[in-house]
This record gives sequence, structure tokens and C-alpha cells, in this order.
Amino acid sequence: MKTWVEISKSNLIHNTKELKKIIPSDKQVMSVVKSNAYGHGLAEVSGILSKKFADLWLGVDSIDEALTLRKNGVKAPILVMGYVLLDRLKDVIDHDIRLVVYNKETIKKLGEYKKDVKVHIKVETGTYRQGIKDKDVLSFVKYIKKYSNIEIEGIYTHFANIEDTTNHFYADYQLERFKKILKILKDNNIKIPIKHTACSAAAILFPETHFNMVRFGTATYGIWSSKETFLTVKKSDIILKPVLTWKTRVAQIKKVKKGMPISYGLTEKLSRDSKIAVIPVGYWDGYDRRFSSIGNVLICGKRCKILGRICMNMCMVDITDLKDVKVEDEVVLLGNQKKEKITVEELAEKIRTINYEVITRINPLIKRIIT
Repeated sequence: MKTWVEISKSNLIHNTKELKKIIPSDKQVMSVVKSNAYGHGLAEVSGILSKKFADLWLGVDSIDEALTLRKNGVKAPILVMGYVLLDRLKDVIDHDIRLVVYNKETIKKLGEYKKDVKVHIKVETGTYRQGIKDKDVLSFVKYIKKYSNIEIEGIYTHFANIEDTTNHFYADYQLERFKKILKILKDNNIKIPIKHTACSAAAILFPETHFNMVRFGTATYGIWSSKETFLTVKKSDIILKPVLTWKTRVAQIKKVKKGMPISYGLTEKLSRDSKIAVIPVGYWDGYDRRFSSIGNVLICGKRCKILGRICMNMCMVDITDLKDVKVEDEVVLLGNQKKEKITVEELAEKIRTINYEVITRINPLIKRIIT
């Protein structure tokens, strides 16, 4: 393989055990594996988790992700949290998949099938994405109850900024709105078994957000939601270990004279006579073009600077100070090599984005190998 991603089975299991430790045993845990398991490999990660933890739920974004899991023999409860087209709802019913709902069109279509289906209502508390407004929740629930084949199994919401700040006034506001919705339902003798609001940061920081299910996303993969979350729990006994390592190989080595430009646009010229390595990874693979001239990779356990622009399928790095580099030597784009490491947080900071984006955008066609 020219490039591949290694998934640490032991670290994935370790992280899930660590997270389950902070959740009371009477509460359920969902591992969010949407978007190719945050770039880690949907089938690979879900297979490991569902075999090791029989009580685990899995959260996905699309019906296609859910069907992939079913086709791979995953029998765990699956909740599709993203939108499902009306003409795909039969797949939800036929494969025993839970569905998030927030519009009457979906409910009406589900009702037409006359087959049992379980749904979770998404309520709007302040993120202003998908979800039913609090003033409409009661009437929406009553509308669903007209269809005897639809079971309201759960109700939930999602926090807008609980992970990226140390001031949690807005999260408190959202939590209170959610509690008020639950009270309205209770006052009308409406019982919904499963209630969930907590993402990774909320579950770790605020037990009051647990209700009877929590959803772990980034933390499952050994990645802290934010610096703020990490600093808040630094003294705790939660230890997360990164699951993903991304590697490639040296494809060519060449000597280039001082002053010569490297790559497209002539944006960087060599400041000395240099030895460069061409590596077969580019922005098609998910190695962001913004790493041009500022990124680093690891070769022989040493940091090597990206030279010039990242291309679609390759990029060039400076190996002038290394002695024994050979064609097809291993290159680490993300992870550890000998005593050096490149973290996802470092990569995210370099291109002014979040760690989630860096890993999620790794091309899903790249082979994921379980180690």
C-alpha cells in the first residue's frame, strides 16, 4: 500500500472502558461511529466495539452507514441521527434500525408501512440545526401517537458549545430548556424511555447531562473534544489513547540545488542544496493543502518539513539532514515514530481547524488496518 491507516484495537477498547467507568451502570452508552467512525473506519471500529461490548449502542449519520453495519453482521442497536430520505425509510424498518425524527412528513411515511419502528425525537434547545422547537414538541408527540406502529423510544438534544469554552452558561440554558420539555411531557402523562443529551465533553464534565444514555464521539478515538475539556479534567483519572496512525512511504529521493522552486506555483525556493523525498499522499487522500510549506512528517524518527504546495496525489519533504533514507521507507503523517510524534491537535492548529476535521477527512478509500 502507498498509504494506509492503522487502528489500534487495544487503544479503542481501552478508551471505551475508561469512558464507561464514569457512567453509572444503569445508563446506556452509545458510541458515535458516523462519518466513517470519524475517519477511523466504520466497519472496522464498529466490529471491534460491538464484539467487545455487547450492551453498546452505535450512532450513525445515514441509512447507508447503518446498512453497512448490518451487512457486516453488527447486531447492536443503531440510531440514524442524520436525515433519511422518505423513499429510504423502508430500509430503516426492514433492518431494525432506530431513526431520529423531527418532521411530520417522515412520521406520515413511516405510518404508511404499518410495520413497527422505533424513533427518537430530536428537540431544538439552542443549536438551531435539526430538531423540533420546544413549543411544538407536545403536538408532535401526539401526532406520532396516532400511528400505532411507531414507538417513541427516545428524546434528545445536542449542545452547541459545551466543549469549546470554560463558561457553560449557554449549555446550562440548553439543559434547562430540555428539562422543561420533559416536564411538559410528564405533565401530559407521556413517558419516553430513553433521554440523552451528553456528547463526550458533556458526559465527562457534567453528570447532570447523563439522563439514561450518553453519546461518546471523539473521546472513543482517544481525542479530547477541546483544550478546555482536557484542562478541566486534567487531574482526573481518565486516560485517553489515540487510536489512529496514518502512514505512507517514500516514493522517490532526489537532490535539488539551492534556489530551485519546489512544486506548483513556485511558492517555495530552496535555501540550500537539498535532498528531497517525494511521498505519494496529497489532498485527494485528505492531507490538507493548507499544510503546504508548514507541515511536517516523520521519517527515520525525525521531523521533515513539507516543501512547497501539497499536490493532489503527492507532496515533497526535506530530508537533507537525514543520512539513510531509502525508497519505500515508512513515513508517518499522523502518529508516533520512534521518540517523535505528530498529534491531530498539532495538525489542526497548523491549519486553524478542529481535530475532528483532520481525521474525518482522511479518504475513506484508504485501507484501515487493525493492529
